[in-house]
Amino acid sequence: MRCPYCKADNDRVIDSRASADGFAIRRRRVCADCGRRYTTYERVETAPLRVVKKNGERVAFDRQKVLSGMIRACEKRPVSLETLETISDRIERQCMEAFDKEVPSKVIGGLIMQELRQLDQVAYVRFASVYREFKDVSQFLEELKPMLEKRREGGNDEAAVRASGQEA
Repeated sequence: MRCPYCKADNDRVIDSRASADGFAIRRRRVCADCGRRYTTYERVETAPLRVVKKNGERVAFDRQKVLSGMIRACEKRPVSLETLETISDRIERQCMEAFDKEVPSKVIGGLIMQELRQLDQVAYVRFASVYREFKDVSQFLEELKPMLEKRREGGNDEAAVRASGQEA
């Protein structure tokens, strides 16, 4: 391994452990020439996953696109970036496990919507409105109908807390 500072090919590993997600090995190294320390990661090399878009075009899977779409949907919502990164990792892992080489964009969009529906209903509706390309308000209302019915059946816990005068 070449030192990123002095470019010498003379280093030694001083610490090695599994990364947080368990899919990589993190190694701390020290350069024997300049004495500086740096970290490297060793990962299993896999064939890149391709996304088959609606128009048939094939592009490389980009976790950052998944994350940026969710960030836009969750803008000004009480959802942390860390939570969205965890969801992005989970979606990427599900796609890698279920598909060898190509995954339809519909599957990715469905996974995102499923995660957002559980996380934040406003973010879910925002994402759905763009992803499903609603043409008019009636299509939008059709998407909302199951959520509203579920809320009526289960009762609105948030409204009950506010009505009792206690803030969560």
